[in-house]
Amino acid sequence: MTKIISFSLASFEEVASERGARLRALRLAQGLQQTELAARAGVSRYVVQELEGSGKSTLQSFLRIVQALGRESELEGLFQLKVQSIAQMEQSEALKRVRAPRKGSPKLKAHSETLP
Repeated sequence: MTKIISFSLASFEEVASERGARLRALRLAQGLQQTELAARAGVSRYVVQELEGSGKSTLQSFLRIVQALGRESELEGLFQLKVQSIAQMEQSEALKRVRAPRKGSPKLKAHSETLP
């Protein structure tokens, strides 16, 4: 059984492992052997085995396998720009990082020279 983890709180290794476990569960739910999925995806059985075991693969292999499992529609929202309200845009603009001045910059020297 696949455990549910929060990807936002997990390490890269945990996310990769969970991704592999979920793809394995999808393959098994469709009654496919690793060799059958590999043939459909145009990858080697080793690639499927490695992805399911460790969660590691190239992006191309991952996408081929997802497509072979018929789940590519689930990736559509992954890279879509999220619409924000004007208030959200103003808030994110206000939270932008401000860099500290560099050491030895003229502003710091001028200020330090005026101190007693």
